[in-house]
Amino acid sequence: MTSAFSSYRFVDYAGKIVACARSIKSTNQLRYTSLSASEVARDVRPYPVGAMARKGFWRVLPRKYFSHRRRIDDSSSSSSEEASKLEETVARAEVVVVKWDPDSSAYANVTSLFHEDRLEARRFLARVCDLQRGMLDFVAAAAEPSRLSHPCLARAQTLMQAAMRRLEKEFYQILAANSDLLDPESRSVRSSRTSVSDDHGSDLWDESASPDQTDGLVARESIAEIERAAAVDVMTDLRAIADTMVFAGYGFECVRIYRTLRKSVVDEELYQLGFDRSLSSPQIKKMDWAVLELKIRSWLGACRVAVRTLFHRERVLIDHVFSNSNIAREAVFFSVAGDAALQFFAFPEWVAKSKWSPEKFFRLLDMHDAIGEVWPEVELVFSFESTSSVRTQALASFAKLTEAARCTFADFESTIQREPLRSPIPTGGVDPWTRHVMSYVTRLSDYHLSIMEIFAEWQPSPPQSAASDTSSSVSVSDTGFAARLDKLLEPLLSHLERKANLYRDAALSNLFLANNLHYAVNRLRSCGLLGEQRAEQHAAKVRQYLAGYERMT
Repeated sequence: MTSAFSSYRFVDYAGKIVACARSIKSTNQLRYTSLSASEVARDVRPYPVGAMARKGFWRVLPRKYFSHRRRIDDSSSSSSEEASKLEETVARAEVVVVKWDPDSSAYANVTSLFHEDRLEARRFLARVCDLQRGMLDFVAAAAEPSRLSHPCLARAQTLMQAAMRRLEKEFYQILAANSDLLDPESRSVRSSRTSVSDDHGSDLWDESASPDQTDGLVARESIAEIERAAAVDVMTDLRAIADTMVFAGYGFECVRIYRTLRKSVVDEELYQLGFDRSLSSPQIKKMDWAVLELKIRSWLGACRVAVRTLFHRERVLIDHVFSNSNIAREAVFFSVAGDAALQFFAFPEWVAKSKWSPEKFFRLLDMHDAIGEVWPEVELVFSFESTSSVRTQALASFAKLTEAARCTFADFESTIQREPLRSPIPTGGVDPWTRHVMSYVTRLSDYHLSIMEIFAEWQPSPPQSAASDTSSSVSVSDTGFAARLDKLLEPLLSHLERKANLYRDAALSNLFLANNLHYAVNRLRSCGLLGEQRAEQHAAKVRQYLAGYERMT
């Protein structure tokens, strides 16, 4: 991560700056991240020019503070001139930095710079950037290593440390005090929108609304607009502070504060969504189904919100605050949301690896559908290389759920065959076991998209979102799953034939088979789970049983 927070880079005197910076680092007078000459030369622009000027400080600092880019001419700049320039820069910065040093002023210790006076905050950041540039210019122009111990340079570094203490304090306070505003879908905004929608519909000026109701709607909308504007100001302040700290070589401290506060926010909101991060794979394997089903329901309820709101919000916020450091954005996002996302998407895999049973089948399909639905957002939110493990985990869980669903269904097939024989219905009516099996199977019609995907002959691939599949006109009976249903009827018919043999009356035996097969085929046809051709073949079998019954009566 160190290279992500490298200070100002010069192309023309790369080797000289590296040598000076290393010397300063050894004397502990200036915090400067050392680079090799080749690393410095690869970047043809000084770090704070360009994107930072356009994005990072456009509302907080004037553009002129980031247009500094000049070639240093050792032949035309004397040591005294450089020292004089640095002294002037230090003197200008000292006025505002000392005023807001939390260690030297009780007022500064209890007051927020950005909240108290935004113009003053603008001046503070400008002076800090001037101070950093002045020190780097002084180091770059140093003719002798002995100049690195110049009293003015030591004074500048002491002042920079005081400025960074102030900015660390401001960064922490802004993040901690505005966690709700930093959520674009905060509870307050959601609450107001829900209230408006539920009580009065989408038409603000509905003639049927009373004046008091209309005033209330306007007030709530005004509050929402104020909150959104405040959130923009907060994010802009955070970005300005982060840019300044990274530019000054204090990116690590900035990232540490951000990671600590936002990681706790992510963990807390996942807990509020009902996801228990204390769970582990061994615990799930030992868990009773009734308890595990509650955990699965909680996960299903949290999945879409976690991906589309929680993780997406953190990605947007990090992209904004650390917009001028790609490596910082990657590292910060993974440290804030990576572990939580990995565990969140590992949960379905843990469930899939637990003991299979027919009652788990539909919950497996639910989780399979949920991952498939949010997969496009997962790819987008966790697109960084550092978060590739999250994408890999989501795909692994998706594949494991597919495998577990197939195996669970196969286990259900064998369960039908193993069902012990009990006394048949005296009148030759539909057997309770037939009703149970058909109720189970016809529930599959609610999962026809998943069924087409799970039981088709295919190798596991990135899941398609449910939205992209809704336009498909292919019926379930046209897929490989139709063959599975045919095979499912075989053990059921075999079981029914063995139970029919328990009748002493052959006519009742035929009637029993006709009624049960007719019931099963009709249930499957009504849900589109059986093709017309196969349904007609089974109907012919029903007519055959009825003919046998009529001959014997």
